[in-house]
Amino acid sequence: MKTPYKNIYTILKLNRFIVLAVVVGAVITSTVSVILVFKLHRQIMNSAFAVSTDGSIIPLKLVSAQENLEVEALAHLERFHTYFYHIDASNYEKHLEKALWLGNSTVDALYRQKKADGLYNRLIQYSLIQKVVSIKSKVDVQVEPYAFETTCIFEINRGSIIDTYELNTTGKLIKVDRNFPNNTHGLLITDYYEKTLRKIDNETHNER
Repeated sequence: MKTPYKNIYTILKLNRFIVLAVVVGAVITSTVSVILVFKLHRQIMNSAFAVSTDGSIIPLKLVSAQENLEVEALAHLERFHTYFYHIDASNYEKHLEKALWLGNSTVDALYRQKKADGLYNRLIQYSLIQKVVSIKSKVDVQVEPYAFETTCIFEINRGSIIDTYELNTTGKLIKVDRNFPNNTHGLLITDYYEKTLRKIDNETHNER
């Protein structure tokens, strides 16, 4: 004789199986979704898109953030040293104004010291030309602020005489908001210091 209890047990077992299947399916779906989102995120982080003039989308590969930071840091240091030391009577005001955008108060203090010492007046009075020949920098981009050391070779043209100098500078770099066109790399020089300055003869310089 059949009883209604057997039907109830059968239904409960079926319901339990359905619930278990739904739970397992949900877990599998969630896991797959997380994996897909993670892969998509990595793909997005490794590529960017630009819009061409005709409106089409162009994928661009991005270098790692660390490599990009080092390139920008070196470019920032080269730009600063060029503006600050590549000067003559006709361009020094414009160059120094641009250089001051790239550093903090330590750069401004050095500029004021040089001005008080009469450097820029002598530049005008004797028509001196201070020309940067080479700039080589090392920067540690592992931890902010990023410490750097730069060797700058420059010449001072005194007319019939050209003197060559090697200047070593040190300091740190910090990230700031980009400012176009004044500070395109979004970095600021701090703790700037002219470590050593020595005159080198032209023969030694040419051998390099």
